[in-house]
Amino acid sequence: MAAHTQKNNKPGKPGGKEAQPLIIAKTPAEEQRLKLERLMRNPDKLAPIPDRPKEWNPRAPPEFVRDVMGSSAGAGSGEFHVYRHLRRREYQRQDFLDKMAEKHVKDLEYLDKVEQNKQAADERTAKRRKKREKLKQKKLRAKMAKLETKTDDDGDKSSDSSEEEEKEEEEREADDDAEAPSFIMGKK
Repeated sequence: MAAHTQKNNKPGKPGGKEAQPLIIAKTPAEEQRLKLERLMRNPDKLAPIPDRPKEWNPRAPPEFVRDVMGSSAGAGSGEFHVYRHLRRREYQRQDFLDKMAEKHVKDLEYLDKVEQNKQAADERTAKRRKKREKLKQKKLRAKMAKLETKTDDDGDKSSDSSEEEEKEEEEREADDDAEAPSFIMGKK
């Protein structure tokens, strides 16, 4: 039995845990520090994350009302309080429905605004892309013009000879075109 006693002299399970001294937090910051220390003692253990609180919904109006209140004289002294509670509950329900409708309208407006912002951003992006492409084409044309002037300056003779060769080629083609009808006509 002595083997199963712990430091605090309680019989029970053989424990490997040490007794932690009780620390009372005096400030909110100290309380948070203690919570973090407790969480970080065992980082493999998942931290408890509370669920989102449910949104309040009013009680639905009754489908069948058993105690219909009339406007007859002689109502008891407690009837006014019953009526007051019913009226308050109905006003709460109507306020809730109005707030939900307003929230729905605001959500739709927000989604519309997000869509408009996205569309405006796409238009700006397209405009800037077009401008970049225009500048790129302009630079490319300037570069090509610069290369052409450079080749013209370097090889004036070669360009002259190539122009002469092109002229001779055109003359040959013109002669061939002129001879073709004579062959067809049989004049040779």
